[in-house]
Amino acid sequence: MTDLLKTSLNRRTVLQAATMGAVGVSPALRALVHAQGSDAPEKKEVRIGFIPLTDCASVVMASVLGFDKKYGVTIIPTKEASWAGVRDKLVNGELDFAHVLYGLVYGVHLGTAGPKKDMAVLMSINNNGQAISLSKALADKGAVDGPSLAKLMAKEKREYTFAGTFPTGTHAMWMHYWLAAAGINPISGAKLITVPPPQMVANMRVGNMDGFCVGEPWNHRAIMDGIGITANTTQDIWKDHPEKVLGTTADFVKKNPNTTRAVMMAVLEASQWIDASLSNKMKMAETVAQKAYINTSVDVINQRILGRYQNGLGKTWDDPNHMKFFNDGAVNFPYLSDGMWFLTQHKRWGLLKSHPDYLAVAKQINQIDLYKSVASAMKINVPKDVMRTSKLIDGVVWDGKDPAKYADGFKIKA
Repeated sequence: MTDLLKTSLNRRTVLQAATMGAVGVSPALRALVHAQGSDAPEKKEVRIGFIPLTDCASVVMASVLGFDKKYGVTIIPTKEASWAGVRDKLVNGELDFAHVLYGLVYGVHLGTAGPKKDMAVLMSINNNGQAISLSKALADKGAVDGPSLAKLMAKEKREYTFAGTFPTGTHAMWMHYWLAAAGINPISGAKLITVPPPQMVANMRVGNMDGFCVGEPWNHRAIMDGIGITANTTQDIWKDHPEKVLGTTADFVKKNPNTTRAVMMAVLEASQWIDASLSNKMKMAETVAQKAYINTSVDVINQRILGRYQNGLGKTWDDPNHMKFFNDGAVNFPYLSDGMWFLTQHKRWGLLKSHPDYLAVAKQINQIDLYKSVASAMKINVPKDVMRTSKLIDGVVWDGKDPAKYADGFKIKA
């Protein structure tokens, strides 16, 4: 050991190196590198916005468990009221990063979701774990899934209202896709509104909507409160679908590359930790349930993160495709095809007036090379291909190969 390394390591750092060095870069080596200033984070304190949802957990746990300090940064998780608020604060620099909707990042980059600004998807935070909820009033009339809802809507004519959480976001796209798969045109045959996730249950309680798509724990909360049922999970729509991402602006990545890497490492390590054991998941549920984060009871969160589902109508099941944060690295890779899919749906529903250069846009936003370098340093598996193939609920296959043809190929569209 060199004299420099000896003198730069105190007893605590040595203990850290022994106990925490198993994941990725040894803290001992990192302490030396920081001391020499070669890859020290440019910004030591970072604000990461989040919305009260179960899938904010990796950002919260990175801070609570001290993984951020291990990589030389301090994460301040910042609770936000709405996705529009997250967007505005990212764009104006009040937030450095955010736990954010995939489609929101793409919408801002193209100017279809408010102000236009070059954006970056650093990594995917989770797969699966959202749901479509229908009101108990609809369920009492027999509407418990897509086909039975379509039947009821055809029989009882009125304006039916459904909610997503942001116009270009994941939940709006899942709701659109699910309705269309059941033969319901979400543009001409229904009304779509935007409601922040924590307000979904209260709005359904007073009859403001017939159904909604949102992340957990709010679908399970609707069941526990006796006002809604789960018609489908989003993993029913698309198994292992992309959901939230760690997002920021392109400018931030350019100006703060070391900070960006450090934050990615901290969130990745938290993702690994959550998925490592049932006890870790339970500890995570207890933590994020607290008032500072989701502000709900633990029992609203912990069942579905373990894959234990009920639909509110007496059916229970164990779902192997529940919310995942790591899954041996499969969750976190920012596949180009995932980003491109959201663009195809934005075009399908008229949010984009013409076809963009799907691949070029995804390459601009998704930081593939940066992610690969971080994953390599942490010895995390990376897929061979930047595209992946999936079959969705309507049987249509998405592989990213001909996005314009895919977007135009749906019978039901704007």
